[in-house]
Amino acid sequence: MLVLTRHPKQQIMIGDDIVINIVEVNGDNVRIAIDAPRNVKVYRGEIYRVIKEENRKAAAPADNIDLSQALPNVKD
Repeated sequence: MLVLTRHPKQQIMIGDDIVINIVEVNGDNVRIAIDAPRNVKVYRGEIYRVIKEENRKAAAPADNIDLSQALPNVKD
């Protein structure tokens, strides 16, 4: 992990096309602006963790599925 000290109006560069601007520091709060290409997804950490967990649940095999309810109009 890289730990940097920055002040308002300073930047952090990630690669050639991602720029993190320090907008404001107010006590324990830091406001940043992220300039990244549209194809780069940027999430807050807590949102990213929820997305990953939901994706994990969706990909997990389902237990006890009643397939007779899948196609209710089909008769045996």
